[in-house]
Amino acid sequence: MPSAFDASRRMIEAILGAFSMEDLRTRQAPDTTTPLKPWIRPSKHLDPAFTASHWRTLLNDHAREADRDVLFDAQAQADMQAYAHNVENYVGTVRVPLGVIGPLRINGVFAKGDYYAPLATTEAALVASYGRGARLLSAAGGCTTGVMAEGVLRAPAFALKDVTEAGQFIAWVIASFDALKAVAESTTRHGKLLEISPHMEGCHVYLVCAFSTGDAAGQNMVTIACDAMCRHIEAQCPIKPLYWFVEGNFSGDKKASALSFLSVRGRKVTATVEIGSALIANHLHTTAERMEQYWRMSALGGVMSGSLGVQGHYANGLAALYLATGQDVACVAESAVGVTRMELRANDTLFVSVTLPNVIVGTVGGGTQLPSQAAALNILGLRGEGHARALTEVCAALCLAGELSIVGALCAGEFARAHQNLARGKA
Repeated sequence: MPSAFDASRRMIEAILGAFSMEDLRTRQAPDTTTPLKPWIRPSKHLDPAFTASHWRTLLNDHAREADRDVLFDAQAQADMQAYAHNVENYVGTVRVPLGVIGPLRINGVFAKGDYYAPLATTEAALVASYGRGARLLSAAGGCTTGVMAEGVLRAPAFALKDVTEAGQFIAWVIASFDALKAVAESTTRHGKLLEISPHMEGCHVYLVCAFSTGDAAGQNMVTIACDAMCRHIEAQCPIKPLYWFVEGNFSGDKKASALSFLSVRGRKVTATVEIGSALIANHLHTTAERMEQYWRMSALGGVMSGSLGVQGHYANGLAALYLATGQDVACVAESAVGVTRMELRANDTLFVSVTLPNVIVGTVGGGTQLPSQAAALNILGLRGEGHARALTEVCAALCLAGELSIVGALCAGEFARAHQNLARGKA
């Protein structure tokens, strides 16, 4: 592990090689005298006049007309109103290369059949790697998948006068669950409050609220529902909190946390497969025994480094699929927490499983309705109501394919060469 002392020393030497201490004091001092560049005018609604104003500001800075023509082309102008509820201060769109893999055969509770998965990425070798894993899974007859639990969390936090009032506050909340449930659900057609789990720290109370959200990812849904519930608590509870926040950073929202393995945030899903040695040799150029050896060593490496979960690169596939299908890409921070397991079984077969407790995806609402993202969901055949659980199982199957491929490449000594060939275009 690199020494913090040496790393800091090298950086300090580099800085002092370029600046004197007096230069640094001047550069880093608050600057309230230099006039600010023009503000980007806040715009709640998308309007061509506002966008034109934004571009005038940008063109007077570093942007060029060629940049405007790329980002705010004819299609971006035509689709402007489609983005009305997804972005502010609109100046155009960014194109991200889109690849597709498949067929990926899934034998799931909700996803059943062969799927072509769209993956949006700028990382060479990613699509090729997941595609190779998909071919192996499909050649083995597909993977088995299942959603095991679901519930989107939000955790309002309340400050009480003392421990006694905190306890009385919790008792009132528990006794008032039915009323709080009615208030929360009055804000949404699809959200249902499943439970409220109170946690007390001194005179602070965190109410971890779990919702079902239908086919939506549900982040905004549960926030609005919890806000209404908190205002009802403030008005009706005889034990008055000193102050409260709609989120107390206890829900695991957009971060990896130990809570992942104790509960569920979004949907908990697993995917498994058992693969024979001949298929492993043909597709991955290695053996089942070597893959299990790698998994065991990498699991210990993950434990020693303090990682939450044990897996190779869930974030790669999930980020690409999320971006393609209009999910909240920041949710990859929690969705990519999970466990991969590889186990050598009879007749030299390899059992492989992935378990992800925090997959946050939807097939309605949010970015799923945007033109490109709706088209990508159509490629999967999972656009619209009734498909969120199936999309969750596709996520697990995709991660399983990715784990097989990357471990196979590492075991066969092909990992660096694949990136050399695909990213740099030469052997």
